[in-house]
Amino acid sequence: MPTATPTLTAERATTAPGQPLIEARDLVKTYTMGDMTVHALRGVSLDIAGGDFVAIMGASGSGKSTLMNILGCLDLPTSGEYRLAGEEVEGLAQDELASIRNRRIGFVFQQFNLLPRTSALENVELPMVYAGVKAAQRHANALAALQRVGLGERGDHTPSELSGGQQQRVAIARALVNNPQLILADEPTGALDSKTSEDIMKLLTELNAQGMTVVIVTHETDIAAWARRKIVFRDGLIVEDVRQEGHS
Repeated sequence: MPTATPTLTAERATTAPGQPLIEARDLVKTYTMGDMTVHALRGVSLDIAGGDFVAIMGASGSGKSTLMNILGCLDLPTSGEYRLAGEEVEGLAQDELASIRNRRIGFVFQQFNLLPRTSALENVELPMVYAGVKAAQRHANALAALQRVGLGERGDHTPSELSGGQQQRVAIARALVNNPQLILADEPTGALDSKTSEDIMKLLTELNAQGMTVVIVTHETDIAAWARRKIVFRDGLIVEDVRQEGHS
């Protein structure tokens, strides 16, 4: 994989820098497992401004993945309030949550989650299929997204014909293709070697520099160091929330 980060072009303005994109108040999430009640979140409040780059850290079971699922509209809190770009989320029906996910959020996962027998271009087109975009426009937008992550010449390759880093770039292109306001990346470098991880973090950093809001969950302190802000969870609570000056 080339070590140089490709030049990317921002495609639309996102939430104005400094204005809250994410507003969470007193988020509580409890699960019942047999006779046990698990308190995954214990009253978490935070704001994330448009254009910020935030790393969320914590041990397994600390609540960070539960928070990520709520921020991504994949789950709802037991109680509390969540607004995404000013839109109240906590009371919405499943189809309304799906619409928000499709319009406002791009997801990047540790294991890429690409369809194995489908080309890179077709993988990137998937969110637009759900959004009802016509085929010709889907093709053009998917190609532009692949070019944006430096894979414009690899659109006809299946995942098995791509390196791990290239597969993650395809996943990032898929996350970008509907021009979301927010990228949520869950352990985006967890399946990659250190050099490829650095390439992926350079790409996310460049997207953030163009105005994209990026939130990553990571166990790795060197990956978290790329972010402007680090939030640490323990036992369902935020125990550290710091700005990281002089980050990579």
